[in-house]
Amino acid sequence: MHYYHAVILGLSGLVLAGCRALGYSDESVFHKEVKTICVQTFENRTFYRDLEFDLTSALAKRIEAQTPYRIVSDMDRADSVISGQIMEVNQMALSVDRSTGQVLESDVTIKALVNWKDLRTGKLLLNSQPVEANAARNLAAGHELGYACGLAINRLAQRIVQLMEEAW
Repeated sequence: MHYYHAVILGLSGLVLAGCRALGYSDESVFHKEVKTICVQTFENRTFYRDLEFDLTSALAKRIEAQTPYRIVSDMDRADSVISGQIMEVNQMALSVDRSTGQVLESDVTIKALVNWKDLRTGKLLLNSQPVEANAARNLAAGHELGYACGLAINRLAQRIVQLMEEAW
């Protein structure tokens, strides 16, 4: 019985070594030297109210849930700080009722710039990195603008977390 265990362990080791040779790894894709992040409230350069609070909250939750980083509120205790600006919110009609001319479905796109700085070294990990996300809004189903903005904000937070991954 021990022979089979040894064979299985040996084959597992070869598979893992082969995966590493092909560029696969079980190591974290995030910066190892950063442990804590202070998420500053994003600036809102649009006329849409409260998006900055929604994005900041969504980003902090995603960082806590999907990265090894811990959120701290005091910048003096943080290894890094992430901040940014919401630059644009655009709406585009996707379908229109031919008889009334009313929009039936629209698309909401939110664009932002993101900065992430290592406070210990001064190095910019992200420097005015553009990021955008969109969400469809079905007016016939009763979706309000806030519904589509909420979806787009959550997708934007997800994309920002993806940008925080180290380049391979």
